[in-house]
Amino acid sequence: MKTMADARKLAVKALTKIERDKAYSNIVINSFLKETALTKEDKALFSALVYGVLDRKITLDWVLDGFMKKPVSKTSPFTLNVLRTGLYQIMYMDKIPHSAAVNEAVKNIKQSKESKNAAFVNAVLRAAARNEIKLPEGNTPEEMSIKYSAPLWMTESFTDDYGTENAENLLMKSLEPPKVVLRANTVKITRGELAGKLRENGISAQEGEMPDSLTVEKGIDVSGNELYKKGLFYVQDYASQKAVSLLAPKSGSRVLDLCAAPGGKSFTAACLMENKGEIISCDLYEQRVGLIRSSAERLGLGIIKPAVSDAAVFNPELGLFDYVICDVPCSGLGVIRRKPELKYKTVNDFSHLEDIQYAILCNASEYLKDTGRILYSTCTLRSAENEKLVIRFKKEYNEFETVYEHTFLPHTDNTDGFYCALLEKR
Repeated sequence: MKTMADARKLAVKALTKIERDKAYSNIVINSFLKETALTKEDKALFSALVYGVLDRKITLDWVLDGFMKKPVSKTSPFTLNVLRTGLYQIMYMDKIPHSAAVNEAVKNIKQSKESKNAAFVNAVLRAAARNEIKLPEGNTPEEMSIKYSAPLWMTESFTDDYGTENAENLLMKSLEPPKVVLRANTVKITRGELAGKLRENGISAQEGEMPDSLTVEKGIDVSGNELYKKGLFYVQDYASQKAVSLLAPKSGSRVLDLCAAPGGKSFTAACLMENKGEIISCDLYEQRVGLIRSSAERLGLGIIKPAVSDAAVFNPELGLFDYVICDVPCSGLGVIRRKPELKYKTVNDFSHLEDIQYAILCNASEYLKDTGRILYSTCTLRSAENEKLVIRFKKEYNEFETVYEHTFLPHTDNTDGFYCALLEKR
């Protein structure tokens, strides 16, 4: 059986892999947990260290720079991640003694190919443990970048779009663990019945803010849950549920979900339609279409017809629709607490997105019947991908009217960061 020290060692390996391969944290963490035998406590420590370091990497590097003669940027990735995990424990994990954090970090580096750096790691972490660490207290973009571990371009973007107070609240909220929100598959079960069955399984779930939702306060192994396997629920944040409920697809209607994977909005639409009508759920890649198909089968939502299709290219064979869901690829700044690695991209990584989003929205309009509705949505908090893009679209397609528009902010709406606009063809 693995020990706590091994949990720390695995965390360093996982962090190095995420950084080197530009991989998604949740995928790397899940693969490490599947391949390695760890106790429940070790799994918790491993996950907390990986997510914690990713959440606080800019802050940790700023602090480390103050105790190092050479800059962080000149330190090898493995040694740097040993230092980060050690410092994270010192700064943010009250139940772990500073001495244990330092000693285990030194042990980890001694057992690696970079053992020559053991004295260096020991000196830096002992200095950090001895001294009081003070972070900037102001709220300029530069200070918030260090304090909340966000790149400067992001703190500037949030400040420009939402003002300093909202920007700080957004960044503060991004470091809190997200809640798990379930939606009852109302084709099979009511919310109340699902809550009862979860309780029988030892899972406490509270009624959520949307009519068919439940909030789980403590961790739940969703994919391993028998009720999940039976198709009684799926995971979907409040903002997504709210957006589809505003679209309000009627029973028996035709719906096109242009960028559907992994399928949550299609599933909610199918439930609202009482599994009557037709939903064409598209994605560009067969593998992702397969995910939609298997989930729809698990949920017993037979009106969902998964299809491989390019969201930006019109396909006349699909026909016309009463409703089009247009949840476009985006920079993801509304879900950085779920995918903290997104914080370490540059703004240039997103520069191509607005043209893709616009092309998809324009294409969506070609599929719509007269008096039909488009739901345009993103899980980001950049006005360039949200309000400004919709304004641009309406200038060219003036037959569309905005009947609802809202930016969901985590600290005010109690949701992920999310934008949606409901556009009606007149």
